[in-house]
Amino acid sequence: MIWGGVELQPGEIVLHSSAERFHQRTAGACSWGLIGLAPAQLERYSEAVVGKAVRAPSAARILRPAARNSARLLRRHAQACRLAETRPKMLAHPEVARALEQSIIHALMTCLQTTRAAGNGLARQHHRRAMIRFEEVLAEQLSQPLRMQQLCEQIGVGERTLRSCCAAFLGVSPTRYVLLRRLKQARIALREADPAAASVAEIACACGFTELGRFAGVYHSAFGETPSATLRRLPGSGASSPKFAESA
Repeated sequence: MIWGGVELQPGEIVLHSSAERFHQRTAGACSWGLIGLAPAQLERYSEAVVGKAVRAPSAARILRPAARNSARLLRRHAQACRLAETRPKMLAHPEVARALEQSIIHALMTCLQTTRAAGNGLARQHHRRAMIRFEEVLAEQLSQPLRMQQLCEQIGVGERTLRSCCAAFLGVSPTRYVLLRRLKQARIALREADPAAASVAEIACACGFTELGRFAGVYHSAFGETPSATLRRLPGSGASSPKFAESA
């Protein structure tokens, strides 16, 4: 698991901030879990369990709990997941669900009490903000021509920094990521369009592709079918995400 450009180690916890935006990817097979608590619940439970209120951070932090506490939290979480998969009717009982919830929360609060923060330097925080701004620019201008110099000016970083950030956070170059975002946007549009009223050329152009032949080639490489085949599919069928891999 690579979160915010940092490779997480087994047992580490990311304590997220409220309404946080972040990048997360995997470099191989992995498993991870999520525990959601409202800020008020976090403070109340932590004060009750460990005698000290833990508040939601203004910026996310990577935490390293004591190994025994981390292992206990993982066991509790895995037990709840197995029960949900194998005996969902039992989990539907309020008493059982509450008991599991309380055991997980207690283990989590113990982890937060015995933890130390990993390195979250100012440079890394700056890179995270730059990547969020990168996403904002793409959301606004994905269908428009985007040159590297223009992207860097709008994000407020140099080209070398943007390339380095994309490699760490996304595992691909900025231009490759823009292409993948456009491909996904085009696939969603093709799947939702009416074949009798829409054309591949119109949709490709609306998604920022100016060369129809090249679009068809990269689209087929990413999804294993032609754009016209997607357009003829039943709405909602087939994978929506392109293969997330770097190319020369």
